[in-house]
Formats: sequence, C-alpha cells, structure tokens
Amino acid sequence: MEVVGEWWSLLILRDAFLGVTRFDDFQERLGISRNVLNQRLARLVEAGVLVKVPYSDHPPRSDYRVTDKGRDLWPVLTTMRQWGDKYAAPDGPPLELIHERCGQVSDALMICSSCGEPIGPRDVTAVAGSGAVERLIRTA
Repeated sequence: MEVVGEWWSLLILRDAFLGVTRFDDFQERLGISRNVLNQRLARLVEAGVLVKVPYSDHPPRSDYRVTDKGRDLWPVLTTMRQWGDKYAAPDGPPLELIHERCGQVSDALMICSSCGEPIGPRDVTAVAGSGAVERLIRTA
C-alpha cells in the first residue's frame, strides 16, 4: 500500500498501462499539478514500479515505463477498475478491455493456478506461509 495506496499513483499507473509514458501527457490527461505529478512519478520510480528512460538531452526529457514489478500490479488495478465499473459507473464502464486474441470484451477473473477453476474468498483456506507473523495466523 505504501507504493500504490495513494489516489494519484493509481491513476498514473492506470495511464501507464494504457501507454502513456511522457510527463506532459500524464499531466494533461490527469489534470494533476506538475509538482504532485513529479513527486508521485519519483516515488513510483524509487519503488521500482516505473523506470525513467531518457529520450532527449536538450532539453532533458524522459519517458516513464512500467517495469516487471509494475506489470505485476496490472491484475490489482484491473480488478479495482472492474469494481468501480460495477458500483460507481451508472452509465456503464468508461473503459473496456478487448482481448486481442479473441477480440471480445474481457474481465479479469481469479483462477486457481493449479487446476484453472475460478476462485473467490470462500473457495480458499488461508494457512501460514514462510513469512507469517504469528499474531496474524488463525488456528483451528
């Protein structure tokens, strides 16, 4: 949550996933102040979610590109968007994702990585993992 728990950071990442890479384009699309955008981009770069790639020396300019670490946030942002579409978009979703392979509108769906079946909160049991904190583990 430290990395993406702030509203502007989520919107910056959303736009980065949509192909936005330039500071001025983020600023124009989001209507965010330049100093806040600069701070959020710097934080996302520091966290390793975006990488700054220079494209001009005079004047100095950079693209902001999503890293592998950042791409791992795609399912999180996608499911948050779907939740917003369901509960806060009375006129329908403002954005739909088309699966390039089949050409159909697609929603993110959680599935079991072992058997491929869809899963929800009542289909799993939480057990202690190698990094478990004792006070957070519920015993039977």
